[in-house]
Order: sequence, then structure tokens, then C-alpha cells
Amino acid sequence: MKDAIIYFLEEQTCASLCCIDEQENPYCFSCFFAFNSADGLLYFNSSVESQHALLVAENPVIAGTVLPDKLNRLLIKGIQFTGTVLPADNSLTQKAYFFYHKKFPMALAITGRVYAIEINSIKMTDSSKLFGGKLLWNKPLTV
Repeated sequence: MKDAIIYFLEEQTCASLCCIDEQENPYCFSCFFAFNSADGLLYFNSSVESQHALLVAENPVIAGTVLPDKLNRLLIKGIQFTGTVLPADNSLTQKAYFFYHKKFPMALAITGRVYAIEINSIKMTDSSKLFGGKLLWNKPLTV
């Protein structure tokens, strides 16, 4: 993954995510997240009974956006991504709980599960270097 993308995601805290309901309609929600650059995973905490948790249990395909925590209206910067919410028993989710709570220790007081999103593609807009500049990244295909 490109360094500019990693740095941006590690510095931010809030994402807007979109999943699909039973009628294939979009369902959006916002969450705090922690980014694990080594594994290309984005972690978020949620109640297992929330509407979005029930939806991603049925259809784990997800899309999302991340904007800077502090917006600068003159410098457009942000990320759009696609990914897959991994099942709780996936080996890649084992670090999720500790990784997320290291960034958000106050979340230990909230019941719920830490979910892991395996990021499949990213488009980053960064006008700080070139107006409308784009960085693209796709997860390498495994054979």
C-alpha cells in the first residue's frame, strides 16, 4: 500500500461505511476506526445487534469513505474504499480487539465486537500536492 495512504489512514479516526440490506438497498453508518497497515485491515467496534452488524453478517461486502478529522476546505483530501468484513473466526481478526482498543481505550467500557474489514481497493484524493490528484491501490491478487 502506498505510504501516503497508510499515513492518512493512521492519522484519522472516523469513517462512513455502507453495506447492503436484504432488498439490496444501501445502508450507511459512521464509526470510529483503527487502521492496521501491516495487514491492510480497518477495525471498528459495534454492537452485534446493530442493524449494520446484522446486515454485514449476511453480506460482508462493504464500501466506505474517510475524510480528515480536521477539514480544510481549500485542500481536498479523502479516501474511498471497498472491502470485506471478515468473520469473527478468521485468523486475521485475532488482533482486532487489542489493536482497536490501543487507539480507543475508552471503548473498553462499551460492549460489542471489534470487526475487521479487509480492504480490497482504495482511491485517495489529495489536492495538497496537485489539485484533484488521485492515488489508486488495489489488493494484490493471490493465486
